[in-house]
Amino acid sequence: MTNPTEVSKNKKTKEGLLSIIHGNFSILRGKPIPLGASLERGGINFAIFSRHASAVNLVIFLPGDDEPIFEIPLDSRFNRTGDVWHVFINGLDHDIEYGYRINGPSHETNALFRFDSEKVLLDPYTTALSGGGEYGKTLHLAAHSTNGQPTAWRRGLILEQEYDWKNDQPLNIHLADSVIYELHVRGFTRHPSSGVRAPGTYRGIIEKIPYLKDLGITAVELLPISEFEENDNPRTNPFTGESLKNFWGYHSIAFFAPKASYAVDGNHGLQVKEFKQMVHALHEAGIEVILDIVFNHTAEGNEDGPTISFRGIDNSVYYMLEPVTGRYLNFSGCGNTLNCNHPVVRDLIIDCLRYWVTEMHIDGFRFDLASILGRGTDGSVMSNPPLLERIAADPVLANIKLIAEAWDAAGLYQVGTFPNWGRWAEWNGKFRDDVRRFVKSDPETLSAIATRLVGSPDLYYVSGRAPHHSINFITCHDGFTLNDLVSYNDKHNEANGENNRDGCDTNFSWNCGAEGPTTDPGVLRLRRRQMRNMITLLFMAQGVPMILAGDEFGRTQQGNNNAYCQDNEISWLDWSLLERNRDLHRFFKILIRFRKLHPILKSKVFYTTHSEKAPVVVWHGLRRYQPDWSPENRCLGMHLIGGHYDNDIYLIMNSHWEAHKFELPVPSGSKKWHLFIDTFQIPPDEIYEPQDAPDLTGQWEYELGPRSVAVLIGK
Repeated sequence: MTNPTEVSKNKKTKEGLLSIIHGNFSILRGKPIPLGASLERGGINFAIFSRHASAVNLVIFLPGDDEPIFEIPLDSRFNRTGDVWHVFINGLDHDIEYGYRINGPSHETNALFRFDSEKVLLDPYTTALSGGGEYGKTLHLAAHSTNGQPTAWRRGLILEQEYDWKNDQPLNIHLADSVIYELHVRGFTRHPSSGVRAPGTYRGIIEKIPYLKDLGITAVELLPISEFEENDNPRTNPFTGESLKNFWGYHSIAFFAPKASYAVDGNHGLQVKEFKQMVHALHEAGIEVILDIVFNHTAEGNEDGPTISFRGIDNSVYYMLEPVTGRYLNFSGCGNTLNCNHPVVRDLIIDCLRYWVTEMHIDGFRFDLASILGRGTDGSVMSNPPLLERIAADPVLANIKLIAEAWDAAGLYQVGTFPNWGRWAEWNGKFRDDVRRFVKSDPETLSAIATRLVGSPDLYYVSGRAPHHSINFITCHDGFTLNDLVSYNDKHNEANGENNRDGCDTNFSWNCGAEGPTTDPGVLRLRRRQMRNMITLLFMAQGVPMILAGDEFGRTQQGNNNAYCQDNEISWLDWSLLERNRDLHRFFKILIRFRKLHPILKSKVFYTTHSEKAPVVVWHGLRRYQPDWSPENRCLGMHLIGGHYDNDIYLIMNSHWEAHKFELPVPSGSKKWHLFIDTFQIPPDEIYEPQDAPDLTGQWEYELGPRSVAVLIGK
């Protein structure tokens, strides 16, 4: 231990020490709550949980220095309350860096523990990390290494949280009225074609707000922005020899801290301010912010992984372990599994969510591999998981959107059965698969597509939820883009360095007659039609539509369906495609606007009876009122009767490879059918502005071309 008075004998260190000390410097007992580092009158309180530690040292650094300016051992009698170690440093200013050295039982004597007093550990509650402002640059800090190896990657920063939010309030857009746009902060604007001044950053998103507002989406869902180490991927691209990245960011090292390298200036904690500016600007444009958050595992990996934080603080509490060998249980597929339903870890997660909501004004969360959050400390599936119930019932989170990826990497699949307490929505993977199968003309798909179009009552009505608890999507970051879905039969992930073994093999994709890029006009026309078919079904379905950034102008990942490691043009949005595919972009925009105008498409209850608040849905086949549910049939009509409540909408679907004539039902009241969409037609005649939708010349039947979808408006 080096005490402050001894350090101050060195002139340079003394000057540095004086720069962070004011008033009467003293080290006091402190208090155990709140956890983390808290700025208080006169100084800073530090508190960290460790049940099994025998010694805890607080290590203080000047910004950017490799060596600590002083280190304070915490007395187990004076600086400990229960399992929380704490200290108050009177006269210590903010803008310092800090970490902890923690010692305890050795791994050799007890396999459950991995204490290592050589390591300077991150505080799990730190809200910003030092360094890391330059994307792709690994930062190793010395911090008293005795064996020549770095002992810390990053350190916690203590910042003033002051930010003038002005009158910013939660937008509280009802989930049923939402249109979600999933994007990657760096990939969204990193490509030179993005035209922004700050590519690949939070500020780059601010620059694209006019585009997002014009498109019409109501929420952006950001891939993980909590701090992660992008250089922890050991593989290289076999074609170029370049090191691959952890591009998506599903490898958190600090749950509370926004990623520094996503800021224009990620030094000295300015990433926090820039993140707030982004949220503020999006809110002013009427756009909510949803975070994709990863509580199921951490970047510390398996037995061979690095010690960054949790492992060295109290491994046996924070992770699910085999009780004798201490091996990590791996329900995440990433080496370890966070022990989410341990009371201490539950508190950490609740505190983290509250922080993002209260301090960063976040509107919702998408929980990665959320089924892990319902596993007990031994990995068993719980029928009533306390963590999920606490999140659902937490008063601070009462209006926050909660979206579960309702499966995990160990085979647990809970779509439709995720414990929900009437709050939790889910990514509806069955919607994705059933729409893909229907559009590519698979047999035995009509019943499934009909069920998905009315909000998946087989999944959500039976669990006491509403249609808007189904987050409907065709594509997301994980898998083919919309363009690739109609351009490739098989994945092409060779550039990932895993011999094409990674990524899902079951994509329900169809290349329309040629694998990958082609100049064949017939294939290209069919691909354009198939994309429109799927998007039309997405926006005509009950539930919440989610689209993948760039799909609206035909982005491609060159057939890669697992681009988690590609920080290059495979993953970056090529904005030049926007000009080349203006007709597709126009199609998306009009569909989004149409959906917003029609409450009949956004029901908050399942359609069961005909009333003003619950219009009836009627199914038809080639003949009105005669739907054919046989396995080989591929034609179906869905009539939403608006009555006095809304226009009627008639969705006609033909996934057969031949044209068919459909008898039309009579619209309600004195309405007449108008043509809104016919994907068989050549753009721009495949979609009309709703107010310009022409009358049908024949009100009794409509001929729809092969592999096409039409939408009629009764008004």
